[in-house]
Formats: sequence, structure tokens, C-alpha cells
Amino acid sequence: MMKMPVLFIGHGSPMNIISDNYFTRSLVKLGKDLPKPAAILVVSAHWLTEGTFVTCEGKPKTIHDFGGFPEELYRINYPSPGSPADARLITETVKNPAVKCSMDWGLDHASWMILQHIYPKADIPVIEMSLDYSPYNDWNRKTLRYYYDLAKQLYFLREKNIMIIGSGNIVHNLRLADFENTDAEPYEWAVEFDEKTKRALLDRNHNELLDCQNLNRAAALSVPTLDHYLPMIFAIALQGKDDALSFTHEGFQNASVSMRCFKIG
Repeated sequence: MMKMPVLFIGHGSPMNIISDNYFTRSLVKLGKDLPKPAAILVVSAHWLTEGTFVTCEGKPKTIHDFGGFPEELYRINYPSPGSPADARLITETVKNPAVKCSMDWGLDHASWMILQHIYPKADIPVIEMSLDYSPYNDWNRKTLRYYYDLAKQLYFLREKNIMIIGSGNIVHNLRLADFENTDAEPYEWAVEFDEKTKRALLDRNHNELLDCQNLNRAAALSVPTLDHYLPMIFAIALQGKDDALSFTHEGFQNASVSMRCFKIG
């Protein structure tokens, strides 16, 4: 059985659900190039919890977790099945920290927005994993290494034909976003941090990526909160010693959101 690749997708605005642009076309192309997995696990920037959870529903609902967008977006559903058996396998295998089952979530737009472009038939079972966000400001209790070590325990899924996707954004500052112009020129600090991250990814310098909270002004502006950065940490933790990393998309939206995506393996 082949080892499944790992993806990190910079998902951006919910408008990418219905937009035909360079980013969404890259997702369509990616879907044509990727193998078809037995199931997909998405680590979502939009499911923040106390503790870590996975969806254990057989039929996860499509969650429209955004407001103020065209009505068309709220009529779209992604009716993929869940995979309760695989979700429970995760809860049984990952021990430190404990991962628990959730029966009251579903698929938020960090998952279904990108999957509708990559696997539009919605015929692959999808599980979503939350981010334990309760301690995100307490670096004395939990650092990014905590999430990195948790993610490493998911490696066995790759060998069970399960694809793991981190869905967030490397640079994500909505307070400074230009919502009037999707193609606005990106800020210098955003480009600086995105390029610094690119170099660290290519150099396999995970320690630098785990130290983003201690970096410079560009890092502070690019990662004002960790919710969209953490899915990338999950992705890089799953890079095996022989796994190459390649970028499937580069660019910015709204001046302050990096749409960089990459594939591992």
C-alpha cells in the first residue's frame, strides 16, 4: 500500500468557494494529480476547542461558518461521508495528549471549501480534527512543539491510505486585509515572512518554523494569532526523512493573506 502525501492548503476567503481564480484552479489541478485516498483527515484552522477532537459522525454536516457573503455560498453543501472507524482509531492510537470523539461538529469551510475543488465528487470519507486552542497565549505551558509532537503521532495514517491536510494560512492578518481588492499588492512584511517561511520549508528547518512567536515584526504582523499557522505545523511534522516538499501554489489575496500551498511526499 502506498504512503499518502500530506498537504498544506492556504485556504483564504470563503469567496474561494465560488471563485474561478489562479488559486482555485491550482486546487482542481492538484486533485487531478493526487491519488485517491481511502479517507481524508483535515486539520482545520476554524475548529478551536479545549482539548483535541476528531469528528466521529457517519454523515458530517456542512458548516457555513462565515457571515456577510453572497447567499449562493450558503446553499452549497459537500455531502461526503465520514469515517467513524478511522476517527476512533485516531482516538485509540494517539495517547499524549488524548484525542476525543465529537458527534456535534461536521466540516467547516476550512475543509469543504478546498475539498469541493480537489475532490468535487464528495465520495471520499472526511474526518476533521480540531486545534486545542485553550492555551495559545501561554507559552510556558504549551509551545508549537506541543502541536508538532501531537501531529507526529498521526504518521501511521499515511501508511493506511489516509491523506492528511492542514488547512490554514501562513500569513493571516484580517485586521489589515484589503477586503475591497482580492488582488491587492501584498504588504512588504507579509512577503518577507512568507519568503522566510518558504526558505525554512525548503531547508527543512522545522525548528525555525516552531519559533515564529519569537521572531521579528514581520512575524508578529503575519501571525497575530496561531489558529491559521498551526495547520502548517501539523503538516511539516508529518514529513518523513525521504519526503520531498513541493509548492503547489504561491501568492496572496487581500494584501495580508498568503495563499501558499505545498505537498509533502
